[in-house]
Amino acid sequence: MSESLYSSYDLAALLDPNTGFAPRLRQLCRDHAPHQLPEITEAENSASPDVSQEELDVLRMEANTWGLLQAVMPARKTEPEPHVHSHIILATNSYTPTSTLAQAIMHSSVLLTEFVVAREWLHETAPQPQYPEATTGLRNQRGSVQELDPDAMNRGDGQSLAADDSGSEKNLAQALYSFVRAGRLDEAAESCRKAHQPWRAASIRGSLLFQWQAIALNPNLPDPERILYAALTPCPQTFSVFKSACRTWEDHLWAQISILCEEKQTAEMMKLGGGFWDGGLAVLENMPSPPSQEEDAAEEEEWEREATSTLETLGSVHLAIILDRTNSLLETFATGLRDGNFDPESSEYPTMTRFFAHLCLYLRMIDIPVPPLATQVILEAYLQVLEAAGQRELIAMYAGTLGDNTVERYAMFLTSLELTADVNERRLALTRPREHGLDVHKMAVVTAERTIDRAFELLPQMKGPLPSVIPLQATPSDVELLLLRSIEWTTFEDGTHDTALEQATVILRYFLGAGRVSLAKNLVEMLPRELASIDQSEERATEYLHYRQFFTIWDNLDRVVECQSLEVSIINWDTRAAWLSDYTGLIDHAYDARVSMSSNLKRALELANIVADSRYKLYDNFLHLDGRRLGEYLDAVGRATIAGLEGGGSDPFQVILS
Repeated sequence: MSESLYSSYDLAALLDPNTGFAPRLRQLCRDHAPHQLPEITEAENSASPDVSQEELDVLRMEANTWGLLQAVMPARKTEPEPHVHSHIILATNSYTPTSTLAQAIMHSSVLLTEFVVAREWLHETAPQPQYPEATTGLRNQRGSVQELDPDAMNRGDGQSLAADDSGSEKNLAQALYSFVRAGRLDEAAESCRKAHQPWRAASIRGSLLFQWQAIALNPNLPDPERILYAALTPCPQTFSVFKSACRTWEDHLWAQISILCEEKQTAEMMKLGGGFWDGGLAVLENMPSPPSQEEDAAEEEEWEREATSTLETLGSVHLAIILDRTNSLLETFATGLRDGNFDPESSEYPTMTRFFAHLCLYLRMIDIPVPPLATQVILEAYLQVLEAAGQRELIAMYAGTLGDNTVERYAMFLTSLELTADVNERRLALTRPREHGLDVHKMAVVTAERTIDRAFELLPQMKGPLPSVIPLQATPSDVELLLLRSIEWTTFEDGTHDTALEQATVILRYFLGAGRVSLAKNLVEMLPRELASIDQSEERATEYLHYRQFFTIWDNLDRVVECQSLEVSIINWDTRAAWLSDYTGLIDHAYDARVSMSSNLKRALELANIVADSRYKLYDNFLHLDGRRLGEYLDAVGRATIAGLEGGGSDPFQVILS
């Protein structure tokens, strides 16, 4: 997943609640697990051994986090709709419903709006509610409960519930709390009716407008009952009861945000006097004057500071998103990566790096600034995860998000392939970045340069006498093969052939200087024919032509030697005659090659001046006991001089001067 998925950067498409970036990643997390991504719910039900519970928990958390991002980001990236202040609404119509005033209060505060959105997200991600068992109604020791109050079974004439009914009542209260935790009050009320407790259904629905703090604070009631009504009436007074039911970080955040939302709404409603429906006619006669814009802003700023301070004690990724502190979140994670605070071998590491990498990309795509250095660190860490997992098809896509470092980073990956990928795999890996609009030719050149540099770092430096090329060639080492195959990167496409020619001549010089003639010959055979037609650099093109001519002659001599070796196995005259004919033909062909390339004689004789030049000290090579002797070289010079006279004339220098 990268910018290529949304190449048009259509903000509406990116923020779409069903098909946008965050919903798609949320769905991927829900549907998939690492490697072969099975659906989470199915994996839980079947207890698949391939997906641990820890992995499922991490995936669920990642899915929930993308859900939170989808919940809060659209409002931050779109212009808010104009709204009318609650004071103006009430002044215009004193009989405005309380619910309308509550909506106006929420819209007037950006942070309160986001808290409400976060609370709805916490409802959506809550555990599935527990459905209570069906009952036929509650009975006490003397008969059915006769009072409508929610705590009726706990009062009056010392009556008490039967043991079975008491257990059912506890289970019902716990089930109802799970519905409240999930924000499903209608279903909670319906469960009460099915349990033949319409009075409790009425109290739950009434909590939308009224608070039942007395029930939550009554120590004579069972804990499940108190917790249920504390959740329905979140406030500082009921917090201690409310908190006792919190088991997870999300539960604690839900409790704190619920209290902050209710307290803010209550405080603002008190400033309004409540309107007719809360305060009656007296409110209409004593309407409070609206605060000035400066006073309103100062009060809002003070509340935001207090609310933020209250939540900061919880600290988490989700809270950073809710409080719009994603930059700090990314910086903290990147610092942890740099400092080695996370174990790359842990099961959570791939998921963490994947989430933060996609978070960086998501924020960039919706034009929310992200810290550049932290982003580079996080994306690099995720690329390393992909490399370790062998997911080569994804690396090009994510490397393309690194901006100016894209070419170097992807070239680093291509270089790391070394000898593990065959030529077709290399070609595919190199061309993948083209799908994401990246410069494949530049990547090919950088990869080849990196590979050549690495090979030369590992290969021995050439020094001492030139090695003999006559003995049987040793099997190429991995480093020699790496140097040989480095040329592949720049031979795949025509656009890098000029670089391939330059690099080929460098590699050929090394192989020939090291006496590795077979490898040099293999290199020439690997090069595309088009290189012979490149003439931008005449000197380099001429050098390459000479190498090709050299190996043409070398092949001829190889065939002569091979044919000569067959002589010992000839057992009759007819066979010998056939062999002699072939052998003579090869000798003539080799001789013709010498004649047709007479310029080689000139160069062979000119080489004598270089050998004799004291600046190069090439004569030292003839002083080693295990090397060629000077007399052998002079004999070769003499034969070259005689060959120069074969064309006619008596001047031995004519070949050089021509």
